[in-house]
Amino acid sequence: MSITRTPVSEESAVYRTRWFFPVFCLFLGAIILAAFWIGGDPGTGLRSGAVMVVLGAVFFFGSRRSETLAGIGGPGRDERWQAIDVHATATSGVVIIVALIGCWLYELTQGQDGMPYAALMAVGGLAYALAVAWLRWRS
Repeated sequence: MSITRTPVSEESAVYRTRWFFPVFCLFLGAIILAAFWIGGDPGTGLRSGAVMVVLGAVFFFGSRRSETLAGIGGPGRDERWQAIDVHATATSGVVIIVALIGCWLYELTQGQDGMPYAALMAVGGLAYALAVAWLRWRS
């Protein structure tokens, strides 16, 4: 007996509504506020939370008028935007890798061990290897 899954249409996916990204920004802002508050710096937490509220509002109100905001925020996605997203994600990954290598080398030149950067690079490398293996296995 096989199980048949009904695919979720793009229109019905929660993360494709115009509400998802703004609500996510509010949620993340609350977490940032809580983290700063617990760390003893509620003022910075309030400012950071306010930045996230503004960002959420920009996406909520701007996604109706801007194809770019709609594409980033979710509701304006199509195959073209999926391709743009894959390329943008790959580009940002390369930038982060180069920055991590640079920070790690700088730490080494300063006589430090560079372990925070080495650990992040190891996590990234492992995630990449696992993703390649998973995607290869699925295809």
